[in-house]
Amino acid sequence: METPAAAAPAGSLFPSFLLLACGTLVAALLGAAHRLGLFYQLLHKVDKASVRHGGENVAAVLRAHGVRFIFTLVGGHISPLLVACEKLGIRVVDTRHEVTAVFAADAMARLSGTVGVAAVTAGPGLTNTVTAVKNAQMAQSPILLLGGAASTLLQNRGALQAVDQLSLFRPLCKFCVSVRRVRDIVPTLRAAMAAAQSGTPGPVFVELPVDVLYPYFMVQKEMVPAKPPKGLVGRVVSWSLGASARGTAAPGHPPGFPAAGSALCGDPEPGQEASDGAGESGPAHPNVCRQASGCRGDLGCSLLPWRDGTGAVRPQPPPPHPGEPQCGPEEGGCHCPSSHSSKIIIVNRNREEMLLNSDIFWKPQEAVQDVGSFVLKLVEGLQGQTWAPDWVEELREADRQKEQTFREKAAMPVAQHLNPVQVLQLVEETLPDNSILVVDGGDFVGTAAHLVQPRGPLRWLDPGAFGTLGVGAGFALGAKLCRPDAEVWCLFGDGAFGYSLIEFDTFVRHKIPVMALVGNDAGWTQISREQVPSLGSNVACGLAYTDYHKAAMGLGARGLLLSRENEDQVVKVLHDAQQQCRDGHPVVVNILIGRTDFRDGSIAV
Repeated sequence: METPAAAAPAGSLFPSFLLLACGTLVAALLGAAHRLGLFYQLLHKVDKASVRHGGENVAAVLRAHGVRFIFTLVGGHISPLLVACEKLGIRVVDTRHEVTAVFAADAMARLSGTVGVAAVTAGPGLTNTVTAVKNAQMAQSPILLLGGAASTLLQNRGALQAVDQLSLFRPLCKFCVSVRRVRDIVPTLRAAMAAAQSGTPGPVFVELPVDVLYPYFMVQKEMVPAKPPKGLVGRVVSWSLGASARGTAAPGHPPGFPAAGSALCGDPEPGQEASDGAGESGPAHPNVCRQASGCRGDLGCSLLPWRDGTGAVRPQPPPPHPGEPQCGPEEGGCHCPSSHSSKIIIVNRNREEMLLNSDIFWKPQEAVQDVGSFVLKLVEGLQGQTWAPDWVEELREADRQKEQTFREKAAMPVAQHLNPVQVLQLVEETLPDNSILVVDGGDFVGTAAHLVQPRGPLRWLDPGAFGTLGVGAGFALGAKLCRPDAEVWCLFGDGAFGYSLIEFDTFVRHKIPVMALVGNDAGWTQISREQVPSLGSNVACGLAYTDYHKAAMGLGARGLLLSRENEDQVVKVLHDAQQQCRDGHPVVVNILIGRTDFRDGSIAV
């Protein structure tokens, strides 16, 4: 039989259980209140009638960081930030395809040494940029991609254009964040700008839902029922929607927006900076990079850029162009030192790429990550160094033989139209010293890489190691805006020009004069060169001798034609195109060319 003494402890459990249950309920309520931002709202009241919006915060941060251009294709998700940028004097340049906007931001970053910025709408607007973002990642270009998104409460609920955008961009970007509250816009963008330029530079992505960008009264109108429901459940849902909207819009600073200054562009707060690798050096100052690019002639030997940002010093003829990959399959495979006794110094800002294949093809004696400073110190250390006269003469003789071969190829007749080698030699003679070359194509551009020389550092922009056809219009757009005094000459293959043609509408609308030379041989010739002899078919390689100059004229640009009928006027037509560009008109020169054996043996995979 149970004694009273034994029963007492069991009876005392009920008050303890009740206390625990009450504590759990209180904790749950406090957690819910915190999640809805109720405590924060007690200290920071939302002005429900204000027309101010989160887009103004975005624009203020961009201006504080010296951003002068934002490239975009408009969409309802991002309208507030575009309007705010315009009001703050940031030029909004809208393109006809989102990928062009990111390519333009990439070119701006490469030529200015700052972060290039693009903004696109949610869903398909963002997915259209993937190729350009990957290209920027491989080129180590610091770009900031701003993407719209569905309202925070409607994500993962089938809303218009709502997809998991962060998962899409995490493999491509150093920093991926979705901003959930207006007060988080400034610190998030500061951290993103820092991450884009720290360590190995690269693209970053910030997602901005519509309820973060639009004014509170508009968000409330869309999210909260105008008339409160009668039922208890309906009233609770309506109240929670309103609380969520107020929590998103609650300001993190006094009424009014902070001035563009150090508070918007200072160092990120602890824990906010993202990095893609430990032990990586920070990016060199743009002036250091430009000085380094100009030092090749002072070395007395060649600086061979192998992939993007990599160099190896060795007795080799000068590479065709700065930034052109020298281990590309199109020119016959990897150009590795022939002697096993060669000493190799490998330089790259990215440690992982720097040591790629080092255990297979070579053993670098030195590995350096600070590219710009390394080249400057190398030039300083080699002052007074002399090289064997016979080696220098050997290189000069090789150049003379190469030039003689080019002259012979230029003199060879072609079955129809113009000889592309001869045309490109005349382009080389006509190209001014202040030009920037943008090249986008296969066979025609591969030929140009041997014949047309850039006029200085940072004056040759090409598809890069990703082999990205379609960069032309975007690169030209960013280049001309960044360097308005330069003549931007674009060399297109006719296949690649299909990606860029519509952007001549963009050039016309924004009064951006660029000059496009289209090598029109009516085909994907680089592929055809290999496919026909090896597989016996030209399937999918054929195009037409399209009147690209007339298509450009239909978009409001100027168009010129070069063919066998005026082959003696190539230089005159080029000068006419130059003059029309100087008068403020974008120009397309449609050059009908035949096929030569200049690049026979090149491969495209």
